[in-house]
Amino acid sequence: MAEAFGQRAALITGASRGIGRGIALALAHLGGYDLAINYHSNETAAQETAAACREEARRAGHRLRAEIVRGDVAAAVDRRALIDFMRTVYGRLDLLVNNAGVAPSVRADILEASEESFDRLMAIDLKGPYFLTQLAARYMIEQLGGRVAAPGEMAIVTITSVSAYAASTNRGDYCIAKAGLAMHTKLWAARLAEYGIGVFEVRPGIIETDMTAPVKARYDALFAQGLTPIARWGTPADVGKAVAAIAAGHFPYSTGLVLDVDGGFGVRQL
Repeated sequence: MAEAFGQRAALITGASRGIGRGIALALAHLGGYDLAINYHSNETAAQETAAACREEARRAGHRLRAEIVRGDVAAAVDRRALIDFMRTVYGRLDLLVNNAGVAPSVRADILEASEESFDRLMAIDLKGPYFLTQLAARYMIEQLGGRVAAPGEMAIVTITSVSAYAASTNRGDYCIAKAGLAMHTKLWAARLAEYGIGVFEVRPGIIETDMTAPVKARYDALFAQGLTPIARWGTPADVGKAVAAIAAGHFPYSTGLVLDVDGGFGVRQL
């Protein structure tokens, strides 16, 4: 087993860029965790994230180990390999962040959308996190060795979207996947409470990333028209701070909690 720095370890899926990178940087700033930066295809971006995390930790006065690990969460063999990586490299897993996800290849009206697109998106965005959580939870329980985790000691966080409840008829598969992840959080929260493992959902709104770049002009106009009370794009750093608050143990008497990072999108106004 390679040497870590005697602290907890976190696995962040889809962490090479965007929201995943923002989460990794927030955890690096927090301190107390070595990081596994999961990526699927962009190794260069993953290396950049790992280097940025090391530098962020240095500036904050921490030491950490940040390693990259390739894996497609849609593939069972890769999900197992991610947990094996945590066993071999860090010898532990204390925080899982289910962040990896994709948008539809083509935004298609639900009257026309294809099964192929649906199946691809469900495999990555819903099935992958569900079964990775199963593997991670088993490993966490094994680590506990029959005891109950202390409040805030272990957590599983899933990044969803306001699309869990806000309907977009040109990307129905994405909305259904995110709604499924909301229930995934409730299910795992109920199942893992006896072990003291907290399970949380962080629900971003309109976040400025590569994924949203093609619709930037549209949302710029919507913000100007009052789409959200906080009239700006969200950032990956905004989401990262929410995950870091969970990782820091600031919600010791909560599980199944939804943290909205959406500029107030869900606020109804008259």
